[in-house]
Amino acid sequence: MNPLHFLFLLSIILIWGVNFVMIKVSLQELSPWLLCCLRFFLSSVPAVFFVPFPKTSIKMVAFYGLTTFAVQFTLLFMGMQTGMSAGLTSLLLQSQVFFTILLAILFLGEKLHRWHVFGALLSFSGIAFIGIHLSGVISFSGLALILCAAFCWGSGSIISKKTGSIDALGLVVWGSLFAWPPLLALSMAIDGPHEIFTTLLNLSWPSIGASLYTAYLATLFAFGGWNWLLRYYPLFTITPFSLLVPIVGMASSALVFQEPLYPWKIYAGFLVISGLCVNVFGPRLMPKKGLLQ
Repeated sequence: MNPLHFLFLLSIILIWGVNFVMIKVSLQELSPWLLCCLRFFLSSVPAVFFVPFPKTSIKMVAFYGLTTFAVQFTLLFMGMQTGMSAGLTSLLLQSQVFFTILLAILFLGEKLHRWHVFGALLSFSGIAFIGIHLSGVISFSGLALILCAAFCWGSGSIISKKTGSIDALGLVVWGSLFAWPPLLALSMAIDGPHEIFTTLLNLSWPSIGASLYTAYLATLFAFGGWNWLLRYYPLFTITPFSLLVPIVGMASSALVFQEPLYPWKIYAGFLVISGLCVNVFGPRLMPKKGLLQ
């Protein structure tokens, strides 16, 4: 991977890791659907007036926006509202790596190298190691919501890949435009117009700052950059980097919310990073001999 692309990818991971803290802050005042609506409204307006529509079908952009943005993040925010911590949520969401790999094999015909399998298993052992120590903390509903959100992220990566070499920022901006109207309708139905108006009118500065962070950095910059990188590299190369997100998420959550950072979390983080290194550098160190060779 190009060194500049590598640094760019790491900046995306950093932004996404910290974003879980920002979401937790915002959910103290906003409902999951209203926060989600606000996020994608800000990501699309006024940007749609300046960013051209991507050179693909409206159907693909709408499908991407609804799957990757509207459904994924509504499920994610609902899961966090059940009491899931920012650090734990950032960890569980990375199951999207395995959904993405499975979907890439099924729908994109991408070949699986043995190093990808070994690296994924090594990283997953780190995630499983954390899961063992968190038994009793995870609610069934929260776990189900986060895993469904992870599947939506994996599906969105496949959709992005299938759109081909199009403007990555355009896909995010116009996808966001398709995402927020149904979320607004959902918020109107559940929260009610009066509650929405009162909530927005009385938003604190921390919630405003956190909402702007999720809209402009975590969505426009990070998702735009993620889709741009997917144009140049296989999913197996890019997707495993997201396994670093829970490392950043747990560290930032520990700093902001004083979530305990136990030694076993550090050990698990080491396993995740080791698996990532195997996935990225393993195929370069050994000659490729085909599928699972």
